[in-house]
Amino acid sequence: MACVFCDSSGGALIWQDALCRVVHPREPDYPALCRVIWNQHVCEMTDLSAPERERFMRVVFAVEQALRDMLQPDKINIASLGNAVPHLHWHVIPRFRDDRHFPGAIWAPPMRVPAVRALPSAFATLLQEHLRTARP
Repeated sequence: MACVFCDSSGGALIWQDALCRVVHPREPDYPALCRVIWNQHVCEMTDLSAPERERFMRVVFAVEQALRDMLQPDKINIASLGNAVPHLHWHVIPRFRDDRHFPGAIWAPPMRVPAVRALPSAFATLLQEHLRTARP
């Protein structure tokens, strides 16, 4: 079975190590959304050992903190669904009160025309630096 996260990076590569990677998929309505993807094809967190789960979540939390520091969102959503792509990954999504779906999930029906929100010009570089400093 073909898997988009086995066959491609899943977005612009921001950071990686031997176990996982952080990518920026450039979602139009959520320009700062990031994914943290486990490199090996597994479907569930319980497919990982306890140390692997801990390591993976340290990366997710480092991405969350970096996005909070950089963008000061009203909320961060962290989601691991995997129904459409059954390869273990987490979405880290900065949310703002004026975004298209707030307070609903980004997959819910839209509630308004989205506000135009520009990312810092060097978003990927800034995020890489935050993760390098955090050493998740």
